[in-house]
Amino acid sequence: MARKRTEIQAIRSDVPIYPIGVAARLLNVHPRTLRIYEQEGLVQPKMVGNRRMYSADDIQWITCLRTFIHAEGISIPGLKKLLEYVPCWEVAGCPAAIHEQCSARVDRCAPRTLHRVGDVAARVQAKEVDIKNRSNPGQKKKHQSSG
Repeated sequence: MARKRTEIQAIRSDVPIYPIGVAARLLNVHPRTLRIYEQEGLVQPKMVGNRRMYSADDIQWITCLRTFIHAEGISIPGLKKLLEYVPCWEVAGCPAAIHEQCSARVDRCAPRTLHRVGDVAARVQAKEVDIKNRSNPGQKKKHQSSG
């Protein structure tokens, strides 16, 4: 009986595959730095159990963050405020050909909360909800022992 061949596909760039230690090594930073970026709301790794997992897009975004912070001299609070008003590609000055192809682009100035298109008041309210959600992340589940 012939074995069925499985087709190998490339992993998408948004799939979280790197634990924090590997991501830190790829970025040449201490894992604590990545935790600080997470606490500040600049990156949101996927939690698998109690492990932080980063995707290739997260790695690329953190590389951009570090460029803003170290090469451009923008502080973390300044960067957070700036990203509320303009998308990352405008801060970085990326040409359209690059930012349209970038899978790690971040646009925090557009509200993620659903709202009626064209309704300015609803857009402002949705933006306020987004800011509130970013500053007040959901409660983490506590593990209960069975004994």
